Amino acid sequence: MSANADMSSKQTRKYCQLDSACAEILKKAMEKFGFSARVYDGILKVARTIADLDGVNDIGTRHIAEAVPYRSLDRKEWGG
Repeated sequence: MSANADMSSKQTRKYCQLDSACAEILKKAMEKFGFSARVYDGILKVARTIADLDGVNDIGTRHIAEAVPYRSLDRKEWGG
């Protein structure tokens, strides 16, 4: 894999593990914005990239909180 976007679902589960606080934030965002289950992996990949740019191993609540609006912007751009 050369980029986080190239991760398979299995790799995403391995490299994008969330603690309970992160999982709760993502769950609430999924419900609030009506994201499909398929979007979940995409948000995790973006959060993983943000954490990588921060130079940390674990995805934190800040990374999830930053990743979710990117998906919302994507939906608006594509009319979703």
